[in-house]
Amino acid sequence: MLRNLATSLINSRDERIVTTLPKAKELRPFIERAITLSRHAANLDEGNGAEARSVHLRRQAASYFHAGNFGRGSVTGRRGQAAPPRNAGVAAVRRLFDELGERFKDRPGGYTRIIKLGRRAGDGAELAIIELLGNPREAAAEEASKKRAKGGSKKKAAESKATEAKDEDIEE
Repeated sequence: MLRNLATSLINSRDERIVTTLPKAKELRPFIERAITLSRHAANLDEGNGAEARSVHLRRQAASYFHAGNFGRGSVTGRRGQAAPPRNAGVAAVRRLFDELGERFKDRPGGYTRIIKLGRRAGDGAELAIIELLGNPREAAAEEASKKRAKGGSKKKAAESKATEAKDEDIEE
């Protein structure tokens, strides 16, 4: 279950998933250990066995995700149909080491955030969002707030100049 949740979190476009609160709390240390492995690989210096160490870290992180097609008996599925490829875990490891390791290269820990949502209508289970910090949605919101603050200060400055000009006209 944790492997599936971790794969979903890493592969999700928004870098967030909605799940129950106990599952999110169990997933947090699981996914943070995998991200730490990718961060260590991103911080390796060239030479002195760095390539071998990088492969070792990648293989260790791959144990946190479904590895793919190992152990499959046949190439075809039922009734002669081609079996769909199981490569979500492979894609998760690739994304973990290519993107997330570089993003969290200088961060010592705390890569996830849990946000409580309330209770589910059907069974009353507590829901939560678990998300990676620094996700694209968060970055876009931060950029928009900076633009609003910058634009708002210009507008306020223009308004204050206009009121000063009116005050000067009234005094004359």
